[in-house]
Amino acid sequence: MENVSIREFYKDICGHSGCQLDYFLDNKSNTDLGHFNVFDMVKFYHSGNKKSEMTYNRRLYYKISLIKGENLVEYADKTVTIEKQGILFATPKIPYRYTPQNKEQSGFFCVFTKEFLSKSKTGLLIDELPIYQPNSDFVYQLNDEQYLEMEVIFKKMDAELSSDYAFKYDLLRNYVMALIHTGQKLKPMESADTTTNAASRISSLFIELLERQFPIESEAQVIQLKAPIDFAKTLSIHINHLNKVLKETTGRSTTEIINGRIAEEAKILLKQTQWNVSEIAFALGFDEVAHFSNFFKKAYKPVATEISKLIEICK
Repeated sequence: MENVSIREFYKDICGHSGCQLDYFLDNKSNTDLGHFNVFDMVKFYHSGNKKSEMTYNRRLYYKISLIKGENLVEYADKTVTIEKQGILFATPKIPYRYTPQNKEQSGFFCVFTKEFLSKSKTGLLIDELPIYQPNSDFVYQLNDEQYLEMEVIFKKMDAELSSDYAFKYDLLRNYVMALIHTGQKLKPMESADTTTNAASRISSLFIELLERQFPIESEAQVIQLKAPIDFAKTLSIHINHLNKVLKETTGRSTTEIINGRIAEEAKILLKQTQWNVSEIAFALGFDEVAHFSNFFKKAYKPVATEISKLIEICK
């Protein structure tokens, strides 16, 4: 998964002529506030710039989507169908896809960074909220009354974003929290039969989750998911099921895939950066250089000799 800037993110979903990029991204009033934006889906889908599949795969942005229209949502080994209307709360930690099943789509969605809802501004840690836990069912059915209630909030956010009110970002933050708290009281949607294509979907989401951690671009960037159990918990599936699926679909174990990707990144960092070995080891999740070296000698022998030579050169 390629790391992208916020500007590239918007160009990807809106096209080069949409979304008033300069206004939203260069406006100095956004400094130190984190990033927030809201979109009307009717304008979004009929702009001619949007792909039909709504794939949210960026590791920095949270998303809340108020959806009216038939959609298919896939995550982990679950598939849910939004037949009429619903709301979806997405965290960058959990990959998912939702695909419109027809052209009759409306609603709103907003995207924001963790900094926008930081603890200093809300008194809460967003990743500790129930709705953003790995085991959360983050797709919720809405009846007509609930949909209208959510729609009012989104319309207020849409209008407020263009206002010149000095405290508009505080107000927008409150609107987002209102959506989250309302969502946490909703009943999740039932998952459909997941036997068909579930294995390939889990495999795809696992790879996507793994790739989100790369490339490593600074010494401060440290991978958070390293062990198979970490991925299983994030995907909300049992570790044995994840191991079985990956073995069936790739012919390799979960550990082999993870270790192979870490090894590839290690080679890139050792060859292409000026970082010392301890900095590279730390970024790849190793507390000590000795653990870093032993990892390749024991866990990933195919590149052990090459990595050992590179480590010696970089010392």
